[in-house]
Amino acid sequence: MIDAKEAISEKAVLIGVITQLQDEEKSEEYLDELQFLTETAGGVPVKRFVQKMEKPNPKTFLGTGKLDEVKAYIDAHNIGTAIFDDELSPAQLRNIEKILDCKILDRTNLILDIFAQRAQTSSAKTQVELAQHQYLLPRLTRLWTHLDKQKGGIGMRGPGETEIETDRRIINDRIALLKKKLKTIDKQMAVQRKNRGKMVRVALVGYTNVGKSTLMNVISKSDVFAENKLFATLDTTVRKVVIKNIPFLMTDTVGFIRKLPTQLVESFKSTLDEVREADLLLHVVDISHPNFEDHIASVNTILNDIKCGDKPTLMVFNKIDAYEHETIENDDLVTEKTKEHYTLQDWKKTWMNDKEVESIFISALNKENLEDFKEKTYQEVKKIHIQRFPYNDFLYYEYKEEE
Repeated sequence: MIDAKEAISEKAVLIGVITQLQDEEKSEEYLDELQFLTETAGGVPVKRFVQKMEKPNPKTFLGTGKLDEVKAYIDAHNIGTAIFDDELSPAQLRNIEKILDCKILDRTNLILDIFAQRAQTSSAKTQVELAQHQYLLPRLTRLWTHLDKQKGGIGMRGPGETEIETDRRIINDRIALLKKKLKTIDKQMAVQRKNRGKMVRVALVGYTNVGKSTLMNVISKSDVFAENKLFATLDTTVRKVVIKNIPFLMTDTVGFIRKLPTQLVESFKSTLDEVREADLLLHVVDISHPNFEDHIASVNTILNDIKCGDKPTLMVFNKIDAYEHETIENDDLVTEKTKEHYTLQDWKKTWMNDKEVESIFISALNKENLEDFKEKTYQEVKKIHIQRFPYNDFLYYEYKEEE
């Protein structure tokens, strides 16, 4: 993993591929995200290399000619790190390291490093360390032989324990210990959730860096850490919120991302339990991002994976203050109107107008449409509250002041 202090001015090249499954536009978009990830980790991306191929080379990911080109650039510009946009197999990692002779990271390793930098609580640190060890285990490639000696005496002939076996044993022991520790943490979190009684639980979910923590701060009047970087929030935060006459619990969860490492989904089970046990999901979307529809699909895929796809959901389109669209001149009769030209009003008439899933457009930063957002959230929470407390167990009766 990159050391945070060492990474401050670490120059890196970014490497991606264009395949049958990933066209040029998708590849460019993924590399934009990889650049943001690199900057978040403290690196400085200086150049991108992309190769068109049917599928990545099983031995070296890229073709040998492209790798030679990358090697020449790295040597000429004194680059210390090459970052690949996909997860590399242990064999690919070993082969590429031999050719490029510099630090090689893949997308998974980079995300794990950011998580390691961001983790604050004991729970998050344990979850990240477990994911790192699970990632590292199949990638132990150094085979030292300083223990590989024949010893005299009966029963002592034959090889000793090789360094790689020692490393594997240490890591397996550590994984077992971390899993045990996480079980204890899971039990503690389950007790905490149980102690919250029958209050309605609302979870903020969404892609990373869409403004969930900013929205949480505005609604709950709390001070949750929020920053314009990927994975600013790693530790789940729960706050009590009261809208009108109903109190409920709001949870800020870790953001999702495309190609999310499977190790993280597994190790962040207790964090995702907050989503599983929520009564209502507020799916926050950064509508100013050009690929927000892909982000919605990625989040929905992960929600389905953790069996939360059918929960009551309110779509919250955030950052309307930053939304920009392309325009077509009045005398332009050639340009066809596409999604890039949609205004917010146009978007509201599309699938976002589906009455089955409520949609709301806000700006958490500028506090635009927040009253409308609170009202819709209140109505959704009220439905669940009435089912749970059929005897109208509110803080007090709702009333409106007469004009």
